[in-house]
Amino acid sequence: MNALQRPPALKPGDTIAIVPTARAITIEELRDGIALAGSWGLRVKLGDGIGRKHFQQAGTAKERAADLQAAIDDPQVKAIWCARGGYGTVHLMEHLRLSALKRSPKWLVGFSDITVLHNALHNMGLCSLHAQMPFMIAAKSEDCRETLRKALFGEGFEIASGGVGGASAAEVVAHRTGSCEGVLTGGNLSLLYALRGTPYDIDPAGKILFIEDLDELLYHLDRMAMNLRLAGWFKNLEGLIVGGMSDMHNKDENDPFGADAKEIILRATEGTDYPVCFNFPAGHIADNRALVMGAKTKLSVTDTGATLSFGAARTS
Repeated sequence: MNALQRPPALKPGDTIAIVPTARAITIEELRDGIALAGSWGLRVKLGDGIGRKHFQQAGTAKERAADLQAAIDDPQVKAIWCARGGYGTVHLMEHLRLSALKRSPKWLVGFSDITVLHNALHNMGLCSLHAQMPFMIAAKSEDCRETLRKALFGEGFEIASGGVGGASAAEVVAHRTGSCEGVLTGGNLSLLYALRGTPYDIDPAGKILFIEDLDELLYHLDRMAMNLRLAGWFKNLEGLIVGGMSDMHNKDENDPFGADAKEIILRATEGTDYPVCFNFPAGHIADNRALVMGAKTKLSVTDTGATLSFGAARTS
């Protein structure tokens, strides 16, 4: 499969909109993200939902959808940075006109709950950025911030275990070595599972699948992994990248489920032969590197870790 269409690379002076699509957030919680964007020479436009609160969310579904739609439709906005995750972006989907992005592509950036938007854009043939939101970005690694900058500005980059700027070899764990090329897809496992059977479901066959998750009961994780196995998701991948599987736990520590996150995923992928790695630096972790979803990437898994490469944007 060919790479999906990339939005134009940003340049200094461009405007990036920060829009809360899910949980409520204050301007104070965005100061570090705003400053970071400014240090890259970008102008920042804040969505109307910042500072607004409707129960847990930054407004009603229609209000949040209107905020995102305004950023999509604004010709001055060249990228949309989702303010934070949480839960609730799925409520926007019935109210959005994403088709405007086919006419005028722009980067959409976020992860976790934002997976529904990554899926929707993937099915439209558009790339997006699975990357850290402005919320809590100062607490993340320098590589987290730098890979986001490189992706937005169209620079090529590599995420590698070991060496300068890479995760330590101890962090990335190879399960099955090998090399492959393919279009990158995926995101938060809970969202991928929840979107099965909807218009925002994806087909990962022939692609490199990335998954990550946070704070799940182990038997819930197993339920999701088995759903994907029985649906055939793991049969025809080019490769599998497992990011942070953070804070997974038993419902009752005195009655353990009997398998950890790695064992659960390996059981779901039995009978396959593509490269697989665990603990990749992306997800709900401090070292949350940017991933260009929809890009054609090269994955190499060796006994000492893994390398994922993203080429630079083409210039006209």
